[in-house]
Amino acid sequence: MKAASVVKIRKKIKHLSKEELMELCLRLARFKKENKELLTYLLFEAHDETNYIERAKQELDEQFDAINTDSYFYIKKSVRKILRNLKKYARYSLKKETEIELLLHFCRKLKHFTPSIKRNIILTNLYKRQILTIKKLVANLHEDLQYDYNLALEELENYI
Repeated sequence: MKAASVVKIRKKIKHLSKEELMELCLRLARFKKENKELLTYLLFEAHDETNYIERAKQELDEQFDAINTDSYFYIKKSVRKILRNLKKYARYSLKKETEIELLLHFCRKLKHFTPSIKRNIILTNLYKRQILTIKKLVANLHEDLQYDYNLALEELENYI
């Protein structure tokens, strides 16, 4: 079955009652974990972005602590999973500042990770790509925010 476009869905939703719309949202939440997580963000966490960022950082810290450091294969696999989760959190928020904060935290954690990521070219390249992503995001912000984030970026750029 082919999915309808967002425009068609929006037009159809306009004609639904409150109860029907609520049923659709609840049914959508049952189907996929990401849908439920997005609804949780929108309903409970969107009003307090700083708290959301802090909780996401705590979760990222826990994931970094759980990494199996026996070999770089497991480290790479775990770091990619953490980055996927980070991107998911940023996608829920849709705020560039949130994505930048989370990526900066991710890069700081990678920088201080043991064993050093400098010994593995794939992890080093992943780190560099995230730095470039942060630069692109910062370029679109207000000048005052750009200055603050660029200071944090300089510290991370000097690592590799």
